[in-house]
Amino acid sequence: MEYIALIIPAAIIAASVYFSIRSFRKTGNAVKAVRVNLLTAVLLFAVCIIAPVTANAAGISDSSAEAAATVQETQEEEAEAVSYDPTKGLGMLGAALVTGLSGIGGGIAVAAAAPAAIGATSEDPKAFGKALIFVALGESIALYGLVISIMILGKY
Repeated sequence: MEYIALIIPAAIIAASVYFSIRSFRKTGNAVKAVRVNLLTAVLLFAVCIIAPVTANAAGISDSSAEAAATVQETQEEEAEAVSYDPTKGLGMLGAALVTGLSGIGGGIAVAAAAPAAIGATSEDPKAFGKALIFVALGESIALYGLVISIMILGKY
């Protein structure tokens, strides 16, 4: 049953690649291929969000009869167990957001700086060093985000 969680997203991604290549070969229209990829990404996102929720709901309804019989045992185990810390989940979410958003920001910065650097280098080869600095500044945004996310994960 655990393998289904891996098989379904892999199958959706494989279908996305297959259908986008097929639509591009038939029509020669790249816009339609991009639409197929976006639709598949939305479908994959929905599956990844809905599947754990439904699996959790099924597990709760199956064990509801057993849970009524073992309420006292559960309360004793909870008293002995370590308390739940909700900041761990928020820390993981923060680390993921920092890494993702800084990667996107770094990509946008490099996408703007690299063509300008190539153009400046083609006009004057001596400007290569100066142009490389501006491209490296854009890439450093992603590295700063990675360092911050490692610092966040180090606390947990």
